[in-house]
Amino acid sequence: MNIVTAAEAVSHVKSGDRVFFQGAAMTPKVLIEALTDRYREISDVELFQIHTEGNARYTEDPYRASFRTNSCFASGNVRDTVNSSYGAYIPIFLSEIHLLFRKNILPLDVAFIQVSPPDKHGYCSLGVSVDITLPAIQTAKKVIAQINPQVPRTHGDGIIHVSKIHAATEVDTPIHSHDPVEPSEIEQQIGKHVAELIEDGATLQMGIGGIPNVVLSNLMNHKRLGIHTEMFSDGVLPLIEKGIITGEEKEIKTGKIVTCFALGSQKLYDFIDDNPLIHFKEAGYTNDTAIIRQNPKVTAINSAIEIDLTGQVCADTIGNYQYSGVGGQMDFIRGASLSEGGKAIIAMPSITTKGVSKIVPYLKDGAGVTTTRAHVHYIATEYGVVNLYGKNLKQRAKALISIAHPNHREQLEKEAFSRLNKTR
Repeated sequence: MNIVTAAEAVSHVKSGDRVFFQGAAMTPKVLIEALTDRYREISDVELFQIHTEGNARYTEDPYRASFRTNSCFASGNVRDTVNSSYGAYIPIFLSEIHLLFRKNILPLDVAFIQVSPPDKHGYCSLGVSVDITLPAIQTAKKVIAQINPQVPRTHGDGIIHVSKIHAATEVDTPIHSHDPVEPSEIEQQIGKHVAELIEDGATLQMGIGGIPNVVLSNLMNHKRLGIHTEMFSDGVLPLIEKGIITGEEKEIKTGKIVTCFALGSQKLYDFIDDNPLIHFKEAGYTNDTAIIRQNPKVTAINSAIEIDLTGQVCADTIGNYQYSGVGGQMDFIRGASLSEGGKAIIAMPSITTKGVSKIVPYLKDGAGVTTTRAHVHYIATEYGVVNLYGKNLKQRAKALISIAHPNHREQLEKEAFSRLNKTR
């Protein structure tokens, strides 16, 4: 492995290349900054990524003239660019992104990653972001690494041998951390409602944020819970410490916490470091419906931007503005629905911070349908939980209105009558 400066490492990128960035807590910020500094030397470089953290200077003038952002998930640092002429969004399930690389649909010229120093056998760890990084490094023509002793060494499949790294630069800085945020009163109410749906022996999938953490904090009297998820954060730590999360009833990797990435506090990363309890796999595995459904009582907890009165869920756009991405919501909604005793849950506040109802007669013009009304089951707000499965459109509207904010229920009832009582 060739240890060089960051500037020398990124010199492998040529005009017209497609460059992959590892994401989340493992975003290789030093390499990205060094590449951005080359904006006068190169042109038409496509930057392929999902959720990255930190400054994205390449989206700003004058740098963006040399770079195009192509993303499968519009994180906050590239959101405006993805919606502009300097970027684009690819709608695709997280479980299938690896196929873009492996089927040569979007072949990668260079992959930028952040890894631990090599062990005595020459293997570096991909840390807490294996997701689509593993297939990226397996298919990219060149791999450029940022070697950092503060990267947790993780168990599972997220490793790369130094012989596969074309050039590397050394850094010694903390990886991106995200401390837990105190949940709001509304999030606490939603979390309690959702927690009541979770049974002993369930296998959980949850994301980051106030609602998942509140759900987890309300499971202290549960038993034999398991984790098979796309990602997890600090909320699982108390449940592991108290012996509530054991994974003993899971069919797939019994006893292990299975994930493809993690994002949280330094305390979380310290817990993950060299911990054989946590098994990191690529997203093509963690999000594979055929694998998810084999676990018992899979309980998938996801969120939404808005839901219409028939049950269509929009979770990635605000109208025609790309806010995030399809991600793994449908992977786990379907996997949970097909699991024996499983429950697919969409949990969200009834209104936005501006008081606008998130339960709506129609999705906004241009909005994407992340989860179809045929797939949706449980919907939870601070006003309760309803199960739409098996209900006709009129029954669904009535159920959804019952958990809408009281200030909006009368208008929603009028809109529901107008929408669902048509004559020709």
